Amino acid sequence: MNIKKKDIRWTVSVALMAAIVILLANTPLGMIQLPIIKATTVHIPVIIGAVLLGPLAGAILGGVFGICSVVSNTMTPTLLSFAFSPFLSTTGVVGGIKALWIAIGCRILIGVAAGWLWILLKKVKLPAPIGLAITGFAGSMVNTICVMGSIYLLFAQQYAQAKEVALSAVFGLVMGTVTASGIPEAIAAAILVTAIGEALLKAMPRLMPDKKKQSIKSDSALKSEG
Repeated sequence: MNIKKKDIRWTVSVALMAAIVILLANTPLGMIQLPIIKATTVHIPVIIGAVLLGPLAGAILGGVFGICSVVSNTMTPTLLSFAFSPFLSTTGVVGGIKALWIAIGCRILIGVAAGWLWILLKKVKLPAPIGLAITGFAGSMVNTICVMGSIYLLFAQQYAQAKEVALSAVFGLVMGTVTASGIPEAIAAAILVTAIGEALLKAMPRLMPDKKKQSIKSDSALKSEG
């Protein structure tokens, strides 16, 4: 019974976090429109969900983020939307598969990386605020580096054409995006994940009773029945 209750709580918690991801993805706060690409804050609830609920939840939330990205880039395309939507592929089915990897696969990695990094930092007994800040920063950088790195590796030619530059200039432009957009996003993620995550970590024990206490209660109930 306790396991079922825990599973229900976990599922409901993931669903609530997914709703936040969807909400952010459909508001200006979640997807900030820039001239060439959409900067995002949607990865923040993905990271927080991975910290609170584990890598699997992080992967699910990252997948939701990715699907929202596909929809957004399909419905309101930018110059780089061919790299995020299989429906706007300029190189057929292969391009569509590459776009799905960038839009969804890279976003799943955010949750997986953040979840396992948080577990590792807890094992080395790092103070929660520092661990949350590191996880937030790293999770955001996973998003930026994985997405922009994949664009460089998979769509360099199309990227050069979209920007109207030589192919040799693509690497510099990608690194410029990582520096100019990715680092500020990561710093913001570190601050927000620390502030929100610490508050939620303190609230979690009240929402999800300690396993040992549940076990003691169960044993007491069995003895009274006996």
